[in-house]
Amino acid sequence: MLEFVVIVESSADARTATKLAERVLVERIEWLESELLQNLFQWSGLEAGTEHSCWKDISVIVDRAKQAGLRIPKFLGHTKTGALKADGAAAMKILNLIRVLQKTRPIRAILFIRDLDNQSERREGIEQARSEHFDRQPKLEIVIGAANRMREAWVLNGFVASHEETRLLEEIKARLTFDPCEEPHKLRSNSWEEPDRHRNPKVVLESLTSGNYLREQQCWEETSLEILQARGIHTGLSAYLQEVEKRLVSIILE
Repeated sequence: MLEFVVIVESSADARTATKLAERVLVERIEWLESELLQNLFQWSGLEAGTEHSCWKDISVIVDRAKQAGLRIPKFLGHTKTGALKADGAAAMKILNLIRVLQKTRPIRAILFIRDLDNQSERREGIEQARSEHFDRQPKLEIVIGAANRMREAWVLNGFVASHEETRLLEEIKARLTFDPCEEPHKLRSNSWEEPDRHRNPKVVLESLTSGNYLREQQCWEETSLEILQARGIHTGLSAYLQEVEKRLVSIILE
């Protein structure tokens, strides 16, 4: 079975990104039903038997692969286009490992999911690594999902208030002077303390969902892709949905 490798910061990121990707595939491929996805491909981590891998563990994973006898090309710290920015070096190490893994595993795509956290160079570095591997064989589709500033912004993009939630949303909008679901990229604070906590996307999301994970889950599982696409221009969500459509649909249709 085909494998799509997922690189994320957390399990929550993996659940959000993979479900969104599955929804795009089902919507864009006329004959595809959700129940068929498990027969076509599986989400994987770099290590066999895992569902995703985390950025913080990449060095350890690469070392374990080397200890297991895999001969992974050494990354020298730069490419034909020059020095790599931010996550570019880690992305290159991952891609070099995947090229070796492809000899024994049917890996056809990789998803790089990353919170930008006000560091646009993170996406730029991953894009540099993708360019370096663009025309290498065997073919590998490389999907980038860069959340501005973080995954919670994507979830807020999908929050559509119920009748009972409308008053709370209006109160939050009045305090912020903008709609946190339409423009969550404006939530720039990391603080959990006053006076800035109301501009922390994690705090806003927790307030709107009352800390209920199932309510949060509805934001990426049930809100229409049209709404997510329209709202997600500044959070990187729209770009991610487009990347999935551009790079993964063709694999399923082969």
